[in-house]
Amino acid sequence: MRKVSTGFVYFFGALGGLLFGYDTGVISGAILFIQKQMHLGPWQQGWVVSAVLLGAILGAAIIGPSSDRYGRRKLLLLSAIIFFVGALGSGLAPEFWTLIISRVVLGMAVGAASALIPTYLAELSPADKRGTVSSLFQLMVMTGILLAYITNYAWADIFHGWRLMLGFAAVPAALLFFGGLILPESPRFLVKSGRVDDARQVLDTMNKHDTKAVNAELTQIQEQAKMQSGGWTELFGKMVRPSLVIGIGLAIFQQVMGCNTVLYYAPTIFTDVGFGVNAALLAHIGIGIFNVIVTAIAVAIMDKIDRKKMLNIGAVGMGISLFVMSLGMKFSGGSHVAAIISVIALTIYIAFFSATWGPVMWVMIGEVFPLNIRGLGNSFASVINWTANMVVSLTFPALLNFFGTGSLFIGYGVLCFASIWFVQKKVFETRNRSLEEIEATLREKAGETATDLNTAE
Repeated sequence: MRKVSTGFVYFFGALGGLLFGYDTGVISGAILFIQKQMHLGPWQQGWVVSAVLLGAILGAAIIGPSSDRYGRRKLLLLSAIIFFVGALGSGLAPEFWTLIISRVVLGMAVGAASALIPTYLAELSPADKRGTVSSLFQLMVMTGILLAYITNYAWADIFHGWRLMLGFAAVPAALLFFGGLILPESPRFLVKSGRVDDARQVLDTMNKHDTKAVNAELTQIQEQAKMQSGGWTELFGKMVRPSLVIGIGLAIFQQVMGCNTVLYYAPTIFTDVGFGVNAALLAHIGIGIFNVIVTAIAVAIMDKIDRKKMLNIGAVGMGISLFVMSLGMKFSGGSHVAAIISVIALTIYIAFFSATWGPVMWVMIGEVFPLNIRGLGNSFASVINWTANMVVSLTFPALLNFFGTGSLFIGYGVLCFASIWFVQKKVFETRNRSLEEIEATLREKAGETATDLNTAE
């Protein structure tokens, strides 16, 4: 292994999250200018926005599982190349269909990153730091979204500013590729590939040369690596079922709680209060900064509070915030105070999401699957997450028109509280447990329910 610091490894390992956040967030500003210059109708605008989501589903489904065969690092490098090509293609697109194809390509890299990075970070980090390290992915996502808001505002007055907005993602993509050349391979994958000495070197670096910890972890990994992989058969088998339920459930709930729709609606709420368009964009940047700060706090406390407790606290805070925001929006048309209350409730909602469900979902799907199908399992959960994202995003305008803003967000609030039941009944705790301990418990409890795993901690 090349001599690199753990900080370098964690930074570049999570850097794909910045591209994830930037490429999904930048279109909210760019589409305003694209539709004017390309003379796009509503249907075409919808495809420009959602093409990344379609590509993300494909990327998570195709590239993610390949990491079990070819390694996490190689696929991360491939994702960086796809990010670069997709970003340049989007920025230089001469017409609608080239832009759509480029956005789908870009989405494939986004989906691949969402499937690869949580697994890669989880497998590199020691058990007592895994939550903090894995949640760096979500911190990078939020940083990428903030960067997108800033570039949207900075280049809004340039005629071809949208090309700069979309093409700028090629810069961090190139940075990810060259940084990725120095990154180590996951020690779990190395052991599975028979490269035990290389795995020992990686573990030695990541555990800061604690020989006792390295030997203990390496022994556990070797024992688990002997298990034969059943691929899709194992993923849907009895032993992995508790993990699969967690992966699917958390992926769906993270989206149906309305996180993306609230973020999409934020500028409109600001204008309802009386902000001008430019002021609303600046306020959106303020929300982005707040997002990053709250996520950074979540990263700091991730390994100090149980994952389940964080999910439940987040669900309660988000649900109450949505109820308050809904009531405020019902009366915001005739009341300046009600509109301000809506903005405050929106900000609190985003704080709870960014501190809990935002990072914890990605951390946990990187933890709960057995080694031999970890890439496949994480990929499957990512596909579910992106599919739910696409469904929520596509149905939001129609539901908004049918129910109205107040009633619709109450519905999302109800789903926040429904998630508490799911977390209590179906999710087992993973904090301070090694990946090998989690897998061993799954195998021991193969004949029991997911709830029984809570008693095995």
